[in-house]
Amino acid sequence: MSQEIDLKEAERKVFQSGFQDGLLEIMLGCIVLMFAIGPFLSPYLGDFWSAAVFLPFWAAIFGLLWVIRRQVVRPRLGVVEFGAWRRERLLRFNVLMFVAGVVAFLLGLLAAASFGLLPGWVHTAIFSLIILLGFCAAAYFLDFAGLYLYGILIALAPLVGEGLYRYLGSPHHGYPITFGLTAGFLILAGLVKLARLLHTYPPPNDRAPLETAANG
Repeated sequence: MSQEIDLKEAERKVFQSGFQDGLLEIMLGCIVLMFAIGPFLSPYLGDFWSAAVFLPFWAAIFGLLWVIRRQVVRPRLGVVEFGAWRRERLLRFNVLMFVAGVVAFLLGLLAAASFGLLPGWVHTAIFSLIILLGFCAAAYFLDFAGLYLYGILIALAPLVGEGLYRYLGSPHHGYPITFGLTAGFLILAGLVKLARLLHTYPPPNDRAPLETAANG
């Protein structure tokens, strides 16, 4: 029993090490960037297309990060095959995220239908709550505590933006400011983590001569 616990703990640490490349933070930052730029596009494209126009951008970023992980990160860290317990946990996480996405979509439709019936801050609070709950669930199932912090930061962005709009008259409900700063923080944090990884783990070809010399 103790050995099984030790194996799970070792697997958990290895799994957590997969988040040290900063690519998750960069991807999240690029997604959050939509809420900072989108309000400027809404008057010209409408609410739907001002969001849909980012899909090719996200696809390009995702493809670039996939190439970086495959061609740059994996040669340095290697690839690990996880056990049944971890795969089951990830499956439950994917199911939960799918259900959460459906619920968020339905709540969005409900909010749109009752937009004029409820105060604006209520819609903002619901939006922030959905973000926070989603990130907390992801942090729990992925064993990545950093997602709690990212969830709080992103969930606070619309609330703080609403405050800037109400009390300081910031345009677009303050979203360009709050989401822009949040996106900048996430992207910068990801780039710093990626740079640190590249510095700490040189390419295998650069390590081979050193290991040979040490063995000799």
